[in-house]
Amino acid sequence: MQYVIMKSNDIRENLATEQYLMNSDKIKPPFMLFYIEDSCIIVGRNQNTLEEINQEYCQAHNVTVTRRLSGGGAMYQDMGNLCFSFVVPAATQKFGDFKTLVQPVVDALHKLGVTGAEVNGRNDIVVDGKKFSGNAMYTRNGKTFSHGTLMFNVNTDTVANALRVPADKIESKGIKSVRSRVTNLKPYMKAEYQDLDTAGFRDEIIKSIWQVDSLDEIKEYEYHLTDEDRAGIRAIEDKLYKNWDWVYGKSPEFTIQKRKHFTGGTVDGRFLVKEGKVDSVKFYGDFFGTGDVSELEDQLKGVLYTPEAIAEVLEKADLNKYFAGLNPKDVIDLLANQH
Repeated sequence: MQYVIMKSNDIRENLATEQYLMNSDKIKPPFMLFYIEDSCIIVGRNQNTLEEINQEYCQAHNVTVTRRLSGGGAMYQDMGNLCFSFVVPAATQKFGDFKTLVQPVVDALHKLGVTGAEVNGRNDIVVDGKKFSGNAMYTRNGKTFSHGTLMFNVNTDTVANALRVPADKIESKGIKSVRSRVTNLKPYMKAEYQDLDTAGFRDEIIKSIWQVDSLDEIKEYEYHLTDEDRAGIRAIEDKLYKNWDWVYGKSPEFTIQKRKHFTGGTVDGRFLVKEGKVDSVKFYGDFFGTGDVSELEDQLKGVLYTPEAIAEVLEKADLNKYFAGLNPKDVIDLLANQH
């Protein structure tokens, strides 16, 4: 079995690499990939991206957001997390049987001291009832990949902030993540492994799966990307994982309510969002204005549902005409941003 150690820390490039190698004949399955990411959130194929992330926090803290091909829930990753992927022939792997596929990883964790690690439920690996790994699966053209996370030493405070659902009322048909108690693996590992960084942890996992004492023993099984590979990977990355339409526009239709009481009156905005754009918006409240607020509603139709795009329209409008006595900045903050 061959393996690939990804040098990139960009989740979008790594997901594109996984997809490229699965769909090409460069490596025959079964093979594995290992990668470590900068701060990012990966939402499942059938999720509403905005429903899963704290968009303001992600933008302020440079958390990359993308969507994967496989289903399941949203996952946060940073440099304290190790990702692994198995690519296998679909004929030999029952779809949804995560337990069998990830067993070599669980066995490796047992050797490192995490003796209580076990597959629990549909696609999680846990220890002491706390989740440290989520897994998802995807099948196409006779091949199946299953990718998972291993929380080695993740910043758990950031997990809570980045994945926190905004306070605004969102209703959609997207598949919602189930939040679980989470833990890092490092405290459970044997004393001799406590000084490992994430890359060192990765290497120990690889050595255990291949049953060797040194990576030098299996150098012949490591696949190195070619220039041709990188060109194909970039094309997929641009088409999907860096594409706004894929990440946000593929979200299921949803409605969102933004309501606040100001001294000068209450503003209650109801947005219907389709394919990541404002399909319609309706304003309710006891505010006063000389203009017909339906004019503002019309200006917002078709606009990308992002803070920047909504704010741009509102900043150009004469908001005092529609919301007399209200500070325009407060109105923009309510309608454009997430809290």
